Amino acid sequence: MSPLSKTTTMAMLAALAAACDPATHPLAGPDGDVVADDQPQWSAWTTPVNLGPVVNSTSNDQHPSISKDGLSLYFVSNRPGGYGGNDIWVTQRASVDDPWGTPQNLGAAINTEFNDFAPDLTIDGHHLYMNSDRPGGCGSSDLYVARRVDKRDDFAWGPPENLGCDVNTIYSEAGPLFFDDEANHRQVLYFTSLNRPDGLGDFDVYVSTRANDEDPWGPGTNVPELNGPYRDTRTAISRDGLELFLSSDVTGRPGGIGGQDLWVSTRATTSDLWSTPANLGPTVNSTAFDGAPALSFDGTTLYFFSARPGGIGQNDLYMTTRTRLRGPDAVAVRVARH
Repeated sequence: MSPLSKTTTMAMLAALAAACDPATHPLAGPDGDVVADDQPQWSAWTTPVNLGPVVNSTSNDQHPSISKDGLSLYFVSNRPGGYGGNDIWVTQRASVDDPWGTPQNLGAAINTEFNDFAPDLTIDGHHLYMNSDRPGGCGSSDLYVARRVDKRDDFAWGPPENLGCDVNTIYSEAGPLFFDDEANHRQVLYFTSLNRPDGLGDFDVYVSTRANDEDPWGPGTNVPELNGPYRDTRTAISRDGLELFLSSDVTGRPGGIGGQDLWVSTRATTSDLWSTPANLGPTVNSTAFDGAPALSFDGTTLYFFSARPGGIGQNDLYMTTRTRLRGPDAVAVRVARH
């Protein structure tokens, strides 16, 4: 190795070590995970497509969550036929090439006469995180989790259990997002909270960690690199934990399109800070309210809701897609283009 190359390599290693310093990063892991050599590269997102009148209604349809196999799409709606307020519903399809079926209410095991909101279906299919303002909680809205044994049965959920008054507070907690950080042997829960004293303004993104399913979730920590001066809400994360999508108010953020936009933040490892969120641009965002992203397991499809003109109801569910340009599917993509 030449002296110049050796010097450059040492500088890069020093920078990486500094970025992962546990003293400066609340999510820094004990194992010091490494940067992947083959990070995926993607095409631009396509023009969003409305999921249509079978899925959307003339009411509010919002806050989607997609199963790992892509065959169940959970979402929130206040359409007729529910238990009151906002309920969690699911639409199913036989394969990823088939159309979505008529949405069905998840039933009394999950929904109440109060607002049951923001479903987050974990990759393993056995846990459904959500928030609810039902009585008996710690604040005006709390985080809950429901469990099931059969991950293919969307109507086999047990009753949601409150995550406790360490992660939940007297303030409103909402929009949970579970991530299994295997590189650092921990579980991570992102969520949002309204007007906590340590917040930057309105809803902010917070994070809590634990070692395993048996441990309680601890108090959340504000994630300042993701938060702006106003509303920062629902998040979605890639399966490797290196890409995070965010619903955020454009006020105080450069590059905004409408009142609320979709943004993306990245990091080199799951121990690093998130980058400053970048707007997904005018192809995806509109001049209306665009929010609550949900990413498919393979990273190619982003579901969200929007109040843009041309919809069926007040808020409708949409999807946008992208193609993997580098990674396991890159060869297939290049062949298809020739």
